[in-house]
Amino acid sequence: MDSQAYRRLLAVARGEVEPDRVLANARVVDVFTGRVVKGHVALAEGRIAGVGDYSGPRTEDLEGRYLAPGLIDAHVHLESSMVRPAEYARAVVPRGTTTVVSDPHEIANVAGAAGIRYLLEASEGLPLDVLVNLPSCVPASHLSSSGARLAAADLLPFLEHPRVLGLAEFMNVPGAVNAADDAVEKLLAFRGRPIDGHAPGVRGRTLAAYVAAGPWADHESVAPDEALEKVAAGLYVFLREGTAARNLEDLLPAVNPATAPRLAFCSDDRHPAELLGEGHVDHMLRRAVAGGVDPLLALRMATLSAAEAFGLRDRGAVAPGRWADLVAFDDLEGFAAHAVWFRGRKVAEKGRALFSDAPRADEAAVRGTVAVDLARLDLAVPVRGGRLRVIVAREGQLITDEARLEPRVEGGLAVADPARDLAKLAVLERHGNGGGGAVGFVQGLGLARGAIAGSVGHDSHNLTVAGMDDASMRTALEAVARAGGGYAAALGDEVLAVVPLPIAGLISDEPIEAVHTRMDALLRRTRERLGARSRDPFMQLAFLPLEVIPHLKLTDRGLVDVDRFELVDLWV
Repeated sequence: MDSQAYRRLLAVARGEVEPDRVLANARVVDVFTGRVVKGHVALAEGRIAGVGDYSGPRTEDLEGRYLAPGLIDAHVHLESSMVRPAEYARAVVPRGTTTVVSDPHEIANVAGAAGIRYLLEASEGLPLDVLVNLPSCVPASHLSSSGARLAAADLLPFLEHPRVLGLAEFMNVPGAVNAADDAVEKLLAFRGRPIDGHAPGVRGRTLAAYVAAGPWADHESVAPDEALEKVAAGLYVFLREGTAARNLEDLLPAVNPATAPRLAFCSDDRHPAELLGEGHVDHMLRRAVAGGVDPLLALRMATLSAAEAFGLRDRGAVAPGRWADLVAFDDLEGFAAHAVWFRGRKVAEKGRALFSDAPRADEAAVRGTVAVDLARLDLAVPVRGGRLRVIVAREGQLITDEARLEPRVEGGLAVADPARDLAKLAVLERHGNGGGGAVGFVQGLGLARGAIAGSVGHDSHNLTVAGMDDASMRTALEAVARAGGGYAAALGDEVLAVVPLPIAGLISDEPIEAVHTRMDALLRRTRERLGARSRDPFMQLAFLPLEVIPHLKLTDRGLVDVDRFELVDLWV
């Protein structure tokens, strides 16, 4: 803010100069004290000048509606929405979201620094503040092959960007706890800046060492006692409600007036169907209040708590000097946004976005990223005796379990077994870095026949496929490769449906409504033709290679015992 704007803001606050706009007759949500106060809110220079008895010629009567700070998503991967940032904004801003703290490690694992530059460029100038924490783990670990490798020196130049905050979720827990050289280099380089955490199931002395290493926050808690232990250790804890991971309801017992200042909401990974159907942070507010949380406490978590987690003193409250990022609600149960303002400008009303212009970003460096020779693919699993070490997927969770099962054998090969919901699983390196692939088995995807595949495979985003026969698996993989990335379902040599994601193999170049339609058709065909029973088997599939979430995962390098953080044999 320049000197002239600064002086004018103060003059409006003193009542000496007319505001740019007055939002009159509001029930203002005071997230500092947990009260609702009636008043008029004066806006000037994109900020809130004051709350009280203000007037001016440009007045909008809110007719007693609740006026709250704009909602904040404390941790999100925009790439998981499968659309460009402008399309994402069209989905979430009309629901009251005005700030998201984004971690671009999905696209960075594919395209490196060029992926970060693309996301920053594609989100510039939107009526949604896309703040960025720089990806800390590219690759996520030494146990998978990504498309790039980013050291601390590669990240530091981005700190000059005004929307870059600090370091994103630090997933290498063993590296942080044991002071591995590469972990220490990054953590010390960002000391004093926000450092987001990623500590699933980390407790006791390991948690103490992890927090001492530098992370400020965590979004991986799945139980109230885990969340409370992390709060007591000094972390902010984000209650997550994504598409694959739905932990919010389980964590609500941890919410009370004492803990709420250290708790916030995050979506992490959310598909178009949920964004357009259930909603975004507004959905989390509804879930929290329905679960017994006081609405004003929930709003504090969705605004001020999230802002304070990242040291953002310029937003998160309806208070003088803060950005005029605001949302008007009819009530504090349904949280349906009547209108949304960003920097004092109305940008959405009655669920409809009032903006359409999208930033132009160069996509050359983030296209053509699927480079895999499927002719070399070998899905055969010769029987070596013993039992199979099997990944067990959990509906609504990123955590997997391990089972040890007798194989179904045909012609000396271990094969899938629909009767036991046992699918073959394969991960193939797709970045053209000379990597190979690995084959395993997964239980819990709910397929009866055929196969599903995708180029979305957190976090290295190699090609991932699961199926009940090798022919279907090959067909699904070929469909994804032809599309330049995306999701596909196949039965034998028939491709049932495809969702193309040509930008880094993660993002569509179509509107979010079109992506939702394509994804809906894909899920419908998967249920009808493949007998799929889970809510979204593609989101489940995408997290099966994530070797930093317990307990057993499969990367292009093999089966990973996440608790031991090492490769293990398929046979036991």
